[in-house]
Amino acid sequence: MNPFLLAADSTTTSSNDGLFNGVNDFFNSGTWLVMRNLAIFFVAVFWLATVYWVYKDSRRRIADPWLVAMSTLLGCVPFLGPLIYMFFRPPEYIEDVRERELEIMAMEERLGRRDAHCPVCRASVEPEYLICPVCTTKLKQACVTCKAPLEPLWQVCPYCETPIVRRSPVFEETMALPPDEIGEPLRTPRRRRRNYDDTAENIAD
Repeated sequence: MNPFLLAADSTTTSSNDGLFNGVNDFFNSGTWLVMRNLAIFFVAVFWLATVYWVYKDSRRRIADPWLVAMSTLLGCVPFLGPLIYMFFRPPEYIEDVRERELEIMAMEERLGRRDAHCPVCRASVEPEYLICPVCTTKLKQACVTCKAPLEPLWQVCPYCETPIVRRSPVFEETMALPPDEIGEPLRTPRRRRRNYDDTAENIAD
């Protein structure tokens, strides 16, 4: 055999042995143990942080405590659990949903109050008002029995079952005025007065 080949093989074998021995010595050294322990520590801290984040986020998004507990248990699955939770969690916070509902209720209340005003002076009035407190305009007719305010289309009082009798327009216009401010008795329109006079003359004949 060639002595040069034997020398080269022995040199390669010794270098490989030296490399493996160096790697083996590194993994058996204290430096590797410290690095491994630090890596395990940081992974454990990151896992606990993800579990805590899933718990806090689920409490802000889910109102049911059982679903919060199930979400936290899902977050305990290392790395995969938080990802699954992120895909299926509610898109909004509970506080945001409540704020939006309050805004909608306030908007509906403002829209409902938009029509609650006097048709003459445009003053704000309540649905229970019979006359406008500013310009004394007649707003609604009161029930003769229970004095409850009545709507124009009602045929019977829903509170006491009393039939509604509609008053004449002249009476409605002067209903809001006190008695001492009415200078003369109520008069009927001219057309009706002529009809009444004609009817009386026919009867007399």
